[in-house]
Amino acid sequence: MKWPARRISESSTKSFGMYEKAARLMAQGIDLIHLEVGMPCFDTPAHIKEAVKAALDEGKVHYSDFRGVAHLREALADKVRKFNKIDVSPDEILVTNGLTHASYAALMAALDEGDEVILLEPYYPQHINKIEMAGGRVVTAPLDAENGYRIRPEWIEEKITPRTRMIILVNPSNPTGRVFTREELQGLADLAIKHDLLVLSDEVYEYIVYDNRQHISIASLPGMKERTITLCAFTKAYAMDGWRIGYAVADAALMPALLKITMNDVAHVNTFVQEGAFAATTGPQDCLDEMLAEDRRKRDLVCQRLNQMPGVVCPEPEGTIYAFPDISGTGMSSQQLADALLAEAHVVTEAGTFYGAAGEGHLRICFGAEPYERIEEALDRIGAYLNR
Repeated sequence: MKWPARRISESSTKSFGMYEKAARLMAQGIDLIHLEVGMPCFDTPAHIKEAVKAALDEGKVHYSDFRGVAHLREALADKVRKFNKIDVSPDEILVTNGLTHASYAALMAALDEGDEVILLEPYYPQHINKIEMAGGRVVTAPLDAENGYRIRPEWIEEKITPRTRMIILVNPSNPTGRVFTREELQGLADLAIKHDLLVLSDEVYEYIVYDNRQHISIASLPGMKERTITLCAFTKAYAMDGWRIGYAVADAALMPALLKITMNDVAHVNTFVQEGAFAATTGPQDCLDEMLAEDRRKRDLVCQRLNQMPGVVCPEPEGTIYAFPDISGTGMSSQQLADALLAEAHVVTEAGTFYGAAGEGHLRICFGAEPYERIEEALDRIGAYLNR
């Protein structure tokens, strides 16, 4: 039997080739250091785990509110008002199975056949397949790479057509590590208002910003709440990637469409896991500072060491857990170097081309996925290879 492909490209599955290569080496007993997977290496803070254990013991194991349990949505609305500066009610919060699920629901709800969605390149590729599944068409607009991957509204406006429905923003940015300024976000907001567009704002790294920079939610700007779907999750900041819990923030007028999707694909998020999210939101937040400090220490190490290697230039990321070094000086393509580092140095990285053609000449290196000592060893291996 032939299974229908249904317009789906290989955009978010291209990395499986590298995964399979790495798996073959691991099966041979070779010690690989993984700098490709965007996950935190920390354990989930104890008070969050204890809250879920207590919820199980208390019998919180049955169906609950389709939108998410009420006290969690109330806590999240309070967090969004204080931290993100978006004036929302609990009814404008939808708890989801991670940010990936929130993105899926938003795109399925918002797009009709043939609608165009603009991605800022280098882009996060896992949004692409969801656009295609909804019947939409991906259009890319470049960020200004020569000026630190700044948003240039005039470059985006060139890509807008009568079919354009949405712009997707990832802030802080994966893979570049940029934290966009209020000026840049205002330029994007002005475009959305002028052309009556929606904005899908992926803010999974909202807490992971360095050097006293400020994360700004585009929905907090004038005229943007009613046209923005903000996506957040506990994945990165609270080291809860395997928990699969996040949430969408959207104007009340948009919520019925989102609920049409989530009520039919998952009904609602696991009841007792939501108690862990509640503990994360309302409990002690010093764990965030501790993990951020360690991520900053690893960021500084990675950038310092990479900038000492031949053919490599690595700007400091302003946020996220990724470095995006320019490796064009090595004379190798992104994929060639990623393959060579895997085969010769036994370090797994991601070719920049996974994030679009604008990623050529770069690698994405996740410094959040391994402890500091393993990052040091990975850099020793990369340096040894490049110096040979």
